Amino acid sequence: MKWIIPIALLMIVASLGSALYYMMKGKGNSSKMVHSLMLRIGLSIALFIGILLAHYFGYIEATGIRVGVN
Repeated sequence: MKWIIPIALLMIVASLGSALYYMMKGKGNSSKMVHSLMLRIGLSIALFIGILLAHYFGYIEATGIRVGVN
């Protein structure tokens, strides 16, 4: 999981960058831009669900600040 999450984040940023490129090149009305943004949304949802499943199956553990503990 140490490598999957950063790679997914890089793919999301790359998709956002390609959408920006297509927006600048096509003056905002490019279908490639829409497809890049849809890909970014799909990757973000897949990453979120993947993190939830990894936590559920014990591949990653929650650490950090405990809520409600004084």
